[in-house]
Amino acid sequence: MDFYSFSKHVCSFILRIKGYRVQGLENVPSQGPFIVASNHLSFWDPVIVGCALPRPIIYMGKAELFDMPILGRIIKGLHAFPVRRGQSDISAIKKALTVLKNGDILGIFPEGTRSQTGEILEAMTGVVLIMEKSKAPVLPAKIYGSRGLLKQKRGTMGVIIGKPIYIDKLAVPPDIKDRRSWIANRIMQEISEL
Repeated sequence: MDFYSFSKHVCSFILRIKGYRVQGLENVPSQGPFIVASNHLSFWDPVIVGCALPRPIIYMGKAELFDMPILGRIIKGLHAFPVRRGQSDISAIKKALTVLKNGDILGIFPEGTRSQTGEILEAMTGVVLIMEKSKAPVLPAKIYGSRGLLKQKRGTMGVIIGKPIYIDKLAVPPDIKDRRSWIANRIMQEISEL
């Protein structure tokens, strides 16, 4: 058993004790690449989505996490890779495209940071660039109850998975000047409505 599988097994056990709920598994493609895009409430979010999906997820994570002595080693062991936020990180985009080209699942938080209020934040456009270049669909996932997870009452946290979003099926209004921002925020709206 590799480190990812072992970690998923242990974390799934903990989440089951907490009454973790998963809805919408029928929407998860059984094969082929896709991007799972989620809202972001806490450090637990990659664990919550990772335990929900039957296939491994390779996450983009903020570069600063990889510099932390213990956490950095753990997330590297889980096959995550760094992205420098607030700038065009070409190497992270290339890595994301390689993940999808290999038929794997890319995990991303389009908001780029955790929401302090629980409200959906404005999305960054990197997710749309990756969609355009890879032609991979986005699988929207709404996380709830992850903040203060260990203190949460049983059955008050989980994830809802929506239907895949394909970029070529999105009708962008003709008067929209920033197409990528519109699509990125449309993804976040889909997540919000789950």
